Amino acid sequence: MRVHASGSREGGRGAGLGLALVSAVAFGGSGVAAKPLIEAGLDPLHVVWLRVAGAALVMLPVAVRHRALPFRRPALLAGFGLLAVAGVQACYFASLSRIPVGVALLLEYLAPALVLGWVRFVQRRPVTKAAALGVVLAAGGLACVVEVWSGLSFDVLGLLFALGAACCQVGYFVLSDQGGDAGEDAPDPLGVIAYGLLVGAVVLTVVARPWGMDWRVLGGTVRLDGSAVPAAALLVWIVLVATVLAYVTGVLSVRRLSPQVAGVVACLEAVIATVLAWVLLGEHLSAPQVFGGAVVLVGAFIAQSATPAKGFAGPVAESGGAERELSARGTAA
Repeated sequence: MRVHASGSREGGRGAGLGLALVSAVAFGGSGVAAKPLIEAGLDPLHVVWLRVAGAALVMLPVAVRHRALPFRRPALLAGFGLLAVAGVQACYFASLSRIPVGVALLLEYLAPALVLGWVRFVQRRPVTKAAALGVVLAAGGLACVVEVWSGLSFDVLGLLFALGAACCQVGYFVLSDQGGDAGEDAPDPLGVIAYGLLVGAVVLTVVARPWGMDWRVLGGTVRLDGSAVPAAALLVWIVLVATVLAYVTGVLSVRRLSPQVAGVVACLEAVIATVLAWVLLGEHLSAPQVFGGAVVLVGAFIAQSATPAKGFAGPVAESGGAERELSARGTAA
């Protein structure tokens, strides 16, 4: 499967937004499935390793099919594996060991604001006011969703790890966007994901040291809101849905949306994760969380309705001679 520069954009903003929402739902469901495994005795880093290594195995046939890709784009694949896969996971879980979950999650989702800075000051592309407003609203709503005020604490190293996760998430968006303008030379997004997962699995193997994992947990059952569920079934969900499907739809959405839009829509992951925890784990939502979720939705809507600024995109000639306008490009988590 190859997504060309023109093809990736002519799918339109609607298709990109749909893919981004699917990605947010898939990523958001990872925590609900992982928590019972962690409570059953698996180390969080071991769950991350199982997730990435399992997804790498699933995508291995795709990697074989695109075996020439490492020779064509080695830096892209290494960067995607180190930042978008291993970096986000390792930094986030390292931050969790030192600061509250809500604080870590809020700092990680500073990524949309950092993406705006990257687009404006590094790529020197214009940023719409609506996108900037969407980021502000999404960040404020997210603070309510995670109830950041209930767990404020100051740990320099923990905060640095959380900010590192945000920076790595920016790398996910930026690297996912690479190659969309290259036409026939554009790297296949599925190939990029496959090799990124392979690189990430290797790095996480060194970090997580899975040979010390309690493998017996995967052969038994775990408790999901009082119900017995096979641990292996939850692992399959984490690998196939929360990783493979999440990354595939996420990267494809990035090639159809602007960086600022995809970044803001990614904030919905935290809202979705909170709602799923409410429904599946019995973790009730407070009034501020419901309000915050609504604010995040409003911010995402404002950002996705923003049209690219003048000069942000240009027309390209199709093989049939017709010209189509390129939609703005993006980055998503």
